[in-house]
Amino acid sequence: MLMIIFGNPDVTLTTTEGYDLENFTFPAYEDDSSPCSVNVPGFNSLGLMITFIIVCVFSMVGNSVVVYVVCYMKKGRASTDIYLMHLAMADLLFSFTLPFWAVNVHYGWIFGNFPCKLLSGFQEASVYSGVFLLACISVDRYCAIVRATHARSHHLLVKVVCCVVWVAAGLLSLPVAIQKESMHAEDLGLAICYENLTGESSNHWRVGIRVLRHTMGFFLPLVVMAVCYGWTLVKLFHARNQQKRKAIRVILAVVIAFVLCWLPYNITVLIDTLMQGGSLKMETCQSRYILVVILNVTQLLAFSHCAVNPVLYAFIGQKFRNQLLLALYKHGLISKRLQNAYRKGSVNSAGSIRSRLTSATM
Repeated sequence: MLMIIFGNPDVTLTTTEGYDLENFTFPAYEDDSSPCSVNVPGFNSLGLMITFIIVCVFSMVGNSVVVYVVCYMKKGRASTDIYLMHLAMADLLFSFTLPFWAVNVHYGWIFGNFPCKLLSGFQEASVYSGVFLLACISVDRYCAIVRATHARSHHLLVKVVCCVVWVAAGLLSLPVAIQKESMHAEDLGLAICYENLTGESSNHWRVGIRVLRHTMGFFLPLVVMAVCYGWTLVKLFHARNQQKRKAIRVILAVVIAFVLCWLPYNITVLIDTLMQGGSLKMETCQSRYILVVILNVTQLLAFSHCAVNPVLYAFIGQKFRNQLLLALYKHGLISKRLQNAYRKGSVNSAGSIRSRLTSATM
């Protein structure tokens, strides 16, 4: 399963693909005399396939609503809304690949060589673009709350930044898309979508790609988010306004969700990167077994982030909720009474101050 996200850079991780784990053996390391067998209970391929599909459905529905509502906004579209729409598009792109990987988990890669390259590139680009956009949102909120910058006058700049993000994500995904190939794995007895690297430099290439992903695809954006949201929290903490205190909870939810979903996975993959580079030795079969179990759990947790994003970045925001209710009312899906009931509870109690701060906290 781990080859699905970030391109499966080494053979040892194919044990988490959802193949026949009961009969699979780890390849022996340099210090081993025989391979290790592994059995991961509770991670059968059918269960993983169903999980992928469930995440895909929730993500598709939630992020499609986000894109629709942001596009529906004719007035008052802030810079955060533009970033939010592109973030939802990145999650939609990620979700689009999930059904293919769901089939891959249970049946192996049956779609051929070109889809292997294309879908691997799409998923790689969606992960990079999503993380970059989260960093952009943190900078935007810092400018809006700490620096009191009016972002509405910088829509052109925001669109340029989004274009740069997509181009950068596409370029960073090219190495994986180029190296990925559909091939038959004799030890597994089925086809896999895998990075076809041979020669002495193959391990160095895989480790190099992983280092790039760790730095550009997680840790650097996380540092940007921590700094920007840290200053923002300090600014809001000194404000003696109840609505501003609520804004603190929203920002903390954004950061905590991102960290909880992606940090365990990145730490686990980092450990395996050190192992592949020879900096960390795994001496026993038990330690390798534990690594496989953790990789399964953390990868599923990372997958869930694309479905959680619509809730954290949109549905808890007053501005989005009001726009969604308005769109539903315009299309005759809810009554005017129901629309006013929900708007009254979230709008009238705090006035214009709440409206401004909600825009600053999505």
